[in-house]
Amino acid sequence: MNFTNFTSMKSLDSFYKDITNGSIIEPTSLLPGDIKKEIGHFNIFDIKEILERLHGKSVMPYDRRAYYKISLIKGKNRAEYADKIIDIEKQGLLFATPKIPYNYLPQDTNQGGQFCVFTSEFLSKNKSGIDLDELPIFASDGYPIFQLTDEEVVEAELIFNKIQKEINSDYVYKYDLIRNYVAELIHFGQKLQPITALYSKHNSGARVSSLFAELLERQFPIESTNQRLELRTAKDFAERLSVHVNHLNKVLKENTGKTTTELISTRLTNEAKILLKQTDWNISEIAYSLGFEELAHFSNFFKKQTTYTPLAFRS
Repeated sequence: MNFTNFTSMKSLDSFYKDITNGSIIEPTSLLPGDIKKEIGHFNIFDIKEILERLHGKSVMPYDRRAYYKISLIKGKNRAEYADKIIDIEKQGLLFATPKIPYNYLPQDTNQGGQFCVFTSEFLSKNKSGIDLDELPIFASDGYPIFQLTDEEVVEAELIFNKIQKEINSDYVYKYDLIRNYVAELIHFGQKLQPITALYSKHNSGARVSSLFAELLERQFPIESTNQRLELRTAKDFAERLSVHVNHLNKVLKENTGKTTTELISTRLTNEAKILLKQTDWNISEIAYSLGFEELAHFSNFFKKQTTYTPLAFRS
């Protein structure tokens, strides 16, 4: 069975490859056997089992996903969601949408819990009566990460366990029932009190600045002529962080004293200097690696930043 048959989203395909990376398990073996009978996609996983399979080396990149995800997280974690950060001290519930980049980073080795992934087609309004885009829990300006009490964990676990039991059953209408359980999870989350007290405009701006710096620096060093920068403009970074480009520029100016373009240009220039002095790559290769479509564009940029042409600086 090829799971790309029922989703055109490459990142869902990548998700299955990631959670089997380095193991002998085939990604397709994790798919519900009769999922092709349904429109859309759904699956449920045990966090501890995945970590054991990957020998605890699972790393979740800070990125958007092409699917929705509801996670019951056990253990100390740090959750990053858009421009927000929350430390989960013991146990939490995270509602993730394809609109917003996110990840959560384990802070200890005692990890557990469950999560389910599903596409919008699976939980579309005509099947479940739910319009995901209208739900506060998935709003781009919301706070969809909740700390849970022990009692609330028991409630959430009960729903996840019902889903797990049903997906392994032979019941003909099991996915209809699972949709009801997912809807129950969503309503359970929406009744929880979000942790809004941790966020102020200052903290939010500082977080955006921190994430920008991390995204910028993550692209370096350039170690091969086949490597190429993906994020080069203020618009590129704003889209990745799911903020307006004007807001990104404002918070960076407030927190660093420099504009988005100035920060990007400085880092590009520094890397260009390193490549010109420490490699034997031709200047066209360096220009390409740094994201410039034309050699002339790179030469003009470098001269504007340093007063030297790339060739003059190298010599």
